Amino acid sequence: MRKSARFAASAVAGLLALSSLTACANDAASSTANSGGGGGGGKGEHVKIMVGGLDKVIYMPAMLTQRLGYFSAEGLNVELLSEPAGVQAETALVSGQVQGAVGFYDHTLDLQVKGKNVESVVQFSHAPGEVEVVSSKAAGKIGSSKDFKGKKLGVTGLGSSTDFLTKYLAVKNGVNVNEFSPVAVGAGPTFISALQKGSIDAGMTTDPTVATILDKKAGKILLDMRTPEGSQAALGGPYPSSSLYMQTDWVNGHKDTVQKLANAFVKTLKWMSTHSASEIAAKMPADYSQGNKALYAEAIKSTLPMFTKDGVMPADGPATVEKVLKAFNPNIKNAKVDLSKTFTTEFVEKATG
Repeated sequence: MRKSARFAASAVAGLLALSSLTACANDAASSTANSGGGGGGGKGEHVKIMVGGLDKVIYMPAMLTQRLGYFSAEGLNVELLSEPAGVQAETALVSGQVQGAVGFYDHTLDLQVKGKNVESVVQFSHAPGEVEVVSSKAAGKIGSSKDFKGKKLGVTGLGSSTDFLTKYLAVKNGVNVNEFSPVAVGAGPTFISALQKGSIDAGMTTDPTVATILDKKAGKILLDMRTPEGSQAALGGPYPSSSLYMQTDWVNGHKDTVQKLANAFVKTLKWMSTHSASEIAAKMPADYSQGNKALYAEAIKSTLPMFTKDGVMPADGPATVEKVLKAFNPNIKNAKVDLSKTFTTEFVEKATG
């Protein structure tokens, strides 16, 4: 059954200072995103999509779709840009710098109460794909989320989905949000360095950062939410995370373009479900493996269970996300959220039909 979705997004005031960083990241990322593998060759309708970390496995469908040539097959010239955190991708979208964002669905609820209409149009996942990792130095002090009190906990960015999830896990286990210190450390080398230097005691991140941490023996896994089962255990249900979301007005005014994007992404999700992690890794840019192809393939294998096969929002997913946000976010807790306006299945249903 088709569900229409409007979605609200407004840039958080504290993120306005990121605009100059966004511009720099755009310049740096576009050359990477458009290189090789059947990507944007300058032909077709031009669409800009900001990704909350192009090399993160949780957002892999963005680059993989381009590498497989599915965007160009739809007559699109998609320019993929990158920011280190999903909250920055959201900012780029609501400020009009890009037409779409690849980031966590939970931003749609947070932004709806701030007055901007934004919606998820393709749902890549039904689990967060996130892992809470404890540093080797602090392993004896943190055995569960109950031990977050007084600790420095790494997140990609303040106001990001890792920040949201960390706060929920704390509150769920009796730790108030003002009893620990969230620290914005990004992902990849910056996250690992913070873990090793003791700048953070633990933190939430994704693959391939998780695989690298385990390989370096810099930390151990405390909570694993890369599978639907892990999401159920930690959050009480499916948690739709990585998605393509767009401003509703733009979607309504460019339905043909959105349908082409949905066609391309759904084709990629189906392709992922029928190919091995090694085959998927082979399609990605060579530098994503950071010189260790086997470790990168293992990172993909660990994260694959989070992805949907058809881009459709899981039935109970929005309610789980709302429950999580209401637990600690006063803006959400005291507001009525219309979940039906935070996503649409209109385009993926046509793509899968």
